[in-house]
Amino acid sequence: MELLPVALIIGLLLIMVIYSVSIYNKLVSYRTQYENAFAQIDVQLKRRLDLIPNLVEVARKYMEHEKETLLAVTRARSEMATALEEAQRAPGNADVMKKLAAAEGTLQSAMAGFNLRVEAYPDLKASENMKQLSEELVSTENRVAYARQGYNDLVQKYNEYRRSFPPVLFASMFGHPEDATLLEFAESRETLNEAPQVNF
Repeated sequence: MELLPVALIIGLLLIMVIYSVSIYNKLVSYRTQYENAFAQIDVQLKRRLDLIPNLVEVARKYMEHEKETLLAVTRARSEMATALEEAQRAPGNADVMKKLAAAEGTLQSAMAGFNLRVEAYPDLKASENMKQLSEELVSTENRVAYARQGYNDLVQKYNEYRRSFPPVLFASMFGHPEDATLLEFAESRETLNEAPQVNF
């Protein structure tokens, strides 16, 4: 008679342990998925950062009197590279994602100023090098947008699971004390599905 309650208790404990392990594994899996998705963003942002010096170098030959514009792009690129390095170490961290989004805004603003200045130089706009770099930049911007959407989808999935019951009871105990943060750039939500515009 006494064996039945002991076996029942052991069975319940075993079920709880198995369920806890399942929760832990899902949390780790979902975090790994969004970290991998951020790595895809990282690749595309680095590619864009590599294109910008080439763009500036081509433009420098034509835009001798626009040094401040070229310096603004160079500084914004440097700020973005620093923010991206930090984000590589802690994707999903709220402070890091905010800093990356701010650096992206600064870079977009500098590039917008650059684009306005380029309009005044028809020979630069007609340059084959500039056209090729422009096409590569547009292609990269599209990849960034696509990779960012994938990352944000996986962060949402992680956050939803982490907040659900019973994982919410175990998440902090298993090293998942807070939600991951979406990577949102300054553009409005309506423009997320539109192709980025780079005009030369």
